[in-house]
Amino acid sequence: MIDHAGTYSFAGRNVKRLGYGAMQLAGPGVFGPPRDRDEALAVLRAAISAGVNHIDTSDFYGPHITNRLIREALSPYPDELLIVTKIGARRGDDASWLPAFAADELARAIDDNLTNLGLDALDVVNLRLMFDVHGPAEGSLAEPLKVLADLQRQGLVRHIGLSNVTPTQFEEARGIAEIACVQNQYNLAYRGDDAFIDALAAEGVAYVPFFPLGGFSPLQSAALSAVAARLGATPMQVALAWLLQRAPNILPIPGTSSLPHLHENLAAASLTLPEEAVAELDAIGR
Repeated sequence: MIDHAGTYSFAGRNVKRLGYGAMQLAGPGVFGPPRDRDEALAVLRAAISAGVNHIDTSDFYGPHITNRLIREALSPYPDELLIVTKIGARRGDDASWLPAFAADELARAIDDNLTNLGLDALDVVNLRLMFDVHGPAEGSLAEPLKVLADLQRQGLVRHIGLSNVTPTQFEEARGIAEIACVQNQYNLAYRGDDAFIDALAAEGVAYVPFFPLGGFSPLQSAALSAVAARLGATPMQVALAWLLQRAPNILPIPGTSSLPHLHENLAAASLTLPEEAVAELDAIGR
């Protein structure tokens, strides 16, 4: 089913363009254990069975929860599976999201990801910038990125990506390390990276939109609902199909802790939006 969306070259792999984001496997607020542990494990196994070969996670989800679930559900991992994680933040005891950019914090985060995933090296590690928790904000990423690049030279990290970054920060980063992907918030209604996506596409850099369905507040739009009704699809399927048609380098990672929602999301790969529908949807973010 997800083969209809095609593949993209990412971190030396041909990755299927529709992946899976593990954030929602943790408890409420991405903190603590899942509401239904057995279903969380089942969702991971079902994603792989459906052909997903790109899973996005982080050891600060939970913390530690999602990576341990991934290991339990999927290890030993299929050879074709690309696991992408991220560092640069930590969780407070009150579930707050806090910056963790010091060299020892970054090294410890790599070690925690390796331990909890049960890996000797991490396929892709995104440096998640925290100048502003809610979105990209300018500031030099040189110091933490140099630490991550050193960990890459040690063989603990194979590829480096960036999350929550601006185009200026991306250009700064390329002077320090090769960048495999950018992971920013982007969806039908949140379109600030339109020009950035096109520039990355021209250079063959993967763009992984987080919150592709709106995140903790699902996308709500009369236009989206109308298009979905005409096409006999759900609004979320249409939103994912729009992302897949938006640019070839976009690799959505919708997340869910529900088996029915997982299958609903993956079915979006088979949905082709006609031109007039795309035009209506494009107008939502303007």
